[in-house]
Amino acid sequence: MKFLPLLAVLAATVALRAEPEYPKMGPDIYDPKSVGSAQIISALTQARAENKNVLLMFGANWCIWCRRLHHTFETNEQVAQTLNKNYVLVLIDVNMRHGFKRNSEVNDRYGNPIHEGLPVLVVLDGKGKQLVTQESGILEDGEGHSPAKVNAFLEKWAPKKMALLDAPGDVR
Repeated sequence: MKFLPLLAVLAATVALRAEPEYPKMGPDIYDPKSVGSAQIISALTQARAENKNVLLMFGANWCIWCRRLHHTFETNEQVAQTLNKNYVLVLIDVNMRHGFKRNSEVNDRYGNPIHEGLPVLVVLDGKGKQLVTQESGILEDGEGHSPAKVNAFLEKWAPKKMALLDAPGDVR
């Protein structure tokens, strides 16, 4: 009888853990229930506080290239460092399933970037101004994405950090 409450908690936990949308693809990288506009508001708040930009990655869980780019973000040390230092990453799920196009209003707000294909990247400054839209094909190399190309893109659109030393009039 002591184990009954524990079993109930375990059963509830298992029930809450949703199966991946496309089980053969592995765990979801995009949350099918996420509200993109709310994700962006939260990311902009964090970006302003940390002097970062926001990197929107539009995609879907069925998209192999989305998974490959996400893998590059997570596993390449230099790319991960540049990303974490300069950006708040937001994964915007734009899957269309059962006749419902997810986060279509977010796609529309940023000029329909998904017409470029998936994944597509949009960089926002900390105030929410759209700086660039980049289709990701240009970042590909063979069966994945070139870490050098991805890192160069991230460096190019990183927020400009103000130098605190060596400014005219510095007193040391």
